[in-house]
Amino acid sequence: MIKVVTLGEIMLRLSTPGFERFVQAESFDAIYGGGEANVAVSLANYGFDTHFVSKLPKHEIGQSAVNALRRYGVNTDYIVRGGDRVGIYYSETGASARPSKVIYDRAKSAIAEAKVEDFDFEEIFKDCKWFHTSGITPAISKNGAEITKAAMKAAKAAGATLSIDLNYRKKLWTPKQAQSVMRELMEYVDVCIGNEEDASLCLGFTPKGLDVNSGKLDVSAYETIFKEMMEEFGFKYVVSSLRESYSASDNGWSAAIYDGKEFYHSRKYDVRIVDRVGGGDSFAAGLITGLLDGKSTKEALEFAVAASALKHTIKGDFNMMSREEVETLVGGDASGRVQR
Repeated sequence: MIKVVTLGEIMLRLSTPGFERFVQAESFDAIYGGGEANVAVSLANYGFDTHFVSKLPKHEIGQSAVNALRRYGVNTDYIVRGGDRVGIYYSETGASARPSKVIYDRAKSAIAEAKVEDFDFEEIFKDCKWFHTSGITPAISKNGAEITKAAMKAAKAAGATLSIDLNYRKKLWTPKQAQSVMRELMEYVDVCIGNEEDASLCLGFTPKGLDVNSGKLDVSAYETIFKEMMEEFGFKYVVSSLRESYSASDNGWSAAIYDGKEFYHSRKYDVRIVDRVGGGDSFAAGLITGLLDGKSTKEALEFAVAASALKHTIKGDFNMMSREEVETLVGGDASGRVQR
């Protein structure tokens, strides 16, 4: 099997039941998730030898997070045990005109306080074909940024393909802080994934004439910014998911990719949202899968978009769709009819 590695933070997610607001809730549903962990679960589900790298406490909550990954076939051998706490985030699912909301409680988590010396990156990236991380990990702490850079250097030295989902999080750092770190990391990246906000706030590239709150897209604006990003950083692929937010309940979902020769915009899906958390992560995992499978650029993007469209219908961070179910949607069957 092809070895894939992801690095990041897995957190305890406490969600209000149904569509309740935080102030209404008398209980919370407890699950685990987090950007790179979500990608790892999808990749393991698609049949790759997937390893998740992080640091978690030795206590029972840390073990529960490890168990959540193992349940779905993710190899946890490279998770370092230590530190005092697992990061937490609270999630409230929006509906119609009311947006979803996330509140973080992740300061001083085990991975945020981990050190580069905690990880044997030479061993971790031995025989690794693909390494994926995101802009969240360097945002959580100075240590997180140092670990991300060390991992990227080691992965590149081992001959792995590197992808990053820019994933700007305004509750973790400012655009100035993000750009001072993220631009330096781009020299190691082969596949850059991020929406228009990520590209602007993490790297300083802003598409002209876009209003993400209008519910409409000018796809042509992305072609220009993709070319600018590739020219400056030498990426092999620049990719963006494209969300048309009609409301918190209904979105248009598509994506675009540029490979240095051709700009391609995927099919668009109109999605009724059950849970949008992890949608971008399922997209990244789908793209990685398509490219590792040897699909064409267009085919890989269509697989990624279909995978993430389906993820929006699943509660929780993890995408539970099989390859066959994704390929069925790619093939045009979006009827939602009962499968007997």
